[in-house]
Amino acid sequence: MATVLLAIAGPAFLISAASPLGNPPKGYPRSYRAIMDAARAERTLVIYSTTDRREAAGLLAAFEKRYPFVRVDYRELSTTTLHNRVIAEARRKQAGADLLWSAAMDLQTKLVNDGYAQAYASPEKPNLPPWAAWKNEAWGTTAEPVVFAYNRKLVPAADVPRTHADLTRLLRAKARFYRGRIATYDPTRSSAGYLFLSQDLQVSRDTVPLMAALGHVKVAAFPTSSQMLTRLGDGRLAFVYNMIGSYALERQSHDANIGVVMPSDYTLIMSRIAIIPEQARHPNAAKLFLDFMLSRIGQAQLAYRYMTPVRADVRARAGARAPASAARALRIGPALIANLDQMKRRRILSQWHAAIGTPRK
Repeated sequence: MATVLLAIAGPAFLISAASPLGNPPKGYPRSYRAIMDAARAERTLVIYSTTDRREAAGLLAAFEKRYPFVRVDYRELSTTTLHNRVIAEARRKQAGADLLWSAAMDLQTKLVNDGYAQAYASPEKPNLPPWAAWKNEAWGTTAEPVVFAYNRKLVPAADVPRTHADLTRLLRAKARFYRGRIATYDPTRSSAGYLFLSQDLQVSRDTVPLMAALGHVKVAAFPTSSQMLTRLGDGRLAFVYNMIGSYALERQSHDANIGVVMPSDYTLIMSRIAIIPEQARHPNAAKLFLDFMLSRIGQAQLAYRYMTPVRADVRARAGARAPASAARALRIGPALIANLDQMKRRRILSQWHAAIGTPRK
């Protein structure tokens, strides 16, 4: 069978000449053509996303190659701004996003739980792990490890911790050396930081002594990954606890001083969740994009930017997929919302502030 090679922003893909772009993707039902025709009439897709456009550029280019009749309006927002804007626009019945793509797993799940999403049975669902979809409304698009990152020039090889307990022991034994040189996300300002902290507390009783050890070395808390990675690269920091792996691995790819560890006792696996809002003005274009993200071609584009594919049949970049023996995926569903309860949140943050010795804000 004749094939055509299509190169898009990194990976190269083979598209069958017998499956022209006007036909549904291979393996999709014939009825999918109706979604494509409706999307053609809609012409536009508005995406609210927490992922930097530069990181999503290959995915967007590939989608527009596959569906050239859809113009993508991609808007970058912080996790909290995205969440609040969706709610405000829905209340005002104001035109907003057609697809929401955010790493704030708990906030995205809460939008679904509170009725802000619409259901859609993606034909790609059979290719996903069970934890990555909820109610046909919340869709995990990546399987990114939460890692330790460190500066190889500053952290001796013998010091590099392989487990959370190793990190606790290291900070106790060499507190003077690491004081002021350790960082993590600020759980009061970063939704990812709060999510990872709450999950650590659920997974391991050793998290409490680890928090105490972090407090003893005066851990610095930052709201963004870029702030920590910049300081890690230039030597102002030696070690980062609970970094989103895709950012650390991407930086490592062009900075040999950056080391990355996936803890062998357990490695949390987070996902960027996509949902189609209940009030989407272009829902069919959103369905095309969601399915494309979950397809092998879309997953390969994400993988090229070190966003580990949620699909097991798509190869991740070297070192980007956590070993199955350690991987602990954060299942999309009601359990993620529990930690947003205000009383529970106050309790978790009180534990954090007591451990690190900072007043609660």
